[in-house]
Amino acid sequence: MLMELRIDRQAMVPVVQQIVDGVIDWIARSAVPPATRLPSVREIARSNLLSQSCVAQACERLVAQGVLAPRHGSGFMVAAAPRCAVNAPLPASLDRLRPEAAKAYGLAQKLNLGDGGLPESWRESDDLSYAIGQVARTDMSSLFNYSTSLGLPALREQIVKRLKMISVQAVEAQIMTTGGATQALDLIVRTLLKAGDYVVVENPGYAPLFDLLRLHGVHLLEVRRTPNGPDTAALASVLEQFRPVAMFINSHHHNPTGSCLSPSVAERILQLCNASDVRLIEDDVYADLHNGNGTRLAALDQRVIYIGSFSKTLSSSLRVGFVFADLELIARLARVKMISSSGCSGFNEAVLANLLASGAYRKLVHRQRQRLNVDRAAALQVLEDADWEVFGKPCGGLFIWARSPVADPARLRRQALGNGVALAAAGAFSPSGEVCEWQRINVAYACDPRARQFFRSTRVDRPQAF
Repeated sequence: MLMELRIDRQAMVPVVQQIVDGVIDWIARSAVPPATRLPSVREIARSNLLSQSCVAQACERLVAQGVLAPRHGSGFMVAAAPRCAVNAPLPASLDRLRPEAAKAYGLAQKLNLGDGGLPESWRESDDLSYAIGQVARTDMSSLFNYSTSLGLPALREQIVKRLKMISVQAVEAQIMTTGGATQALDLIVRTLLKAGDYVVVENPGYAPLFDLLRLHGVHLLEVRRTPNGPDTAALASVLEQFRPVAMFINSHHHNPTGSCLSPSVAERILQLCNASDVRLIEDDVYADLHNGNGTRLAALDQRVIYIGSFSKTLSSSLRVGFVFADLELIARLARVKMISSSGCSGFNEAVLANLLASGAYRKLVHRQRQRLNVDRAAALQVLEDADWEVFGKPCGGLFIWARSPVADPARLRRQALGNGVALAAAGAFSPSGEVCEWQRINVAYACDPRARQFFRSTRVDRPQAF
């Protein structure tokens, strides 16, 4: 049985990860049933001009992910479905299998087209594993203790360097690490807002932020997001009428539209908010997936509170984010942080500092951007062919915001499910929960065969002109 893996040695993706992806794709394309024995490691290596060690390492990863199972003295086989497979979740690495291959496992897996992060199959563990091992061997303090109130100095030093790359001038004392962007937002809300306050949020926008604000009794004022940023005319009206305390905004690769702030809109937002004494909180968690520098509010005005995170690119489990703000606010945030959580994981921060200092993280996000760029171009073409309306063409990041030619939301959802695709809830991105026709499409999932078939199924054939 020949296994062709289609390895691209010029690609930025490591060869071992390409082998992992190739084996998963081969199982899908060939509809290989469970318990099928794979060619030997030697045969796979020889037929694809690979080293046996790379193939063996990839197979061990696939065993850990539940795709393959070892056969004592006989190599590897496709993992059999578990005995309780009727309701068991499909292993994450199999999320790209075609529906017929998933059925072979006794499972019906849906492709989460509106997912908010990278697929697990895109994640790379080699550099992360090495950094974890190195820190465990050499930094016993971080292995057992909390970090400092502001965070590990070595990590904050690296964050300052990265901020300078996007024209945000900072010093270490203005940086506080957090357990991801979620904790950063929570600390800011706890510190700056109180029940009954009004704040400005974007519509559509980030649903967990809406939930957090409502949890604290804060009133939400909606401003429509355009392809160039918030509608500044609407913002001016809201600021004049309600006198809000703060405004929360995604600068680049806005969730869910994928749009970015234009320089003129950024300048106008700063003018309006400064004139009304409104604190600006800039959420830039997708910064590392941006192609180029772009316009950041924090680069234009040091009064802006800036939030960053490494969870979207490196690991959702290695929860590390940060806040950049003025010294007085950082001190207040650090106090609330220590009261509410006793600090963050010193180990996680040490691992990230290692990856940043070695250059491994920079190379990782470069590979991710390249891969996303290819899939984004392909996804936009598929959407155009299927007559979907796109909300501006994003230049980077994870998301495309698009509207189907199928006007009936219920029918669209049925068509999606019929093709093995799950869509985000219709009102998920509205502050008021209002049903929306637009869909958040994750670029990393949009080229899956199930997604392509779903898009094709929604195309409304136009009558021919005579």
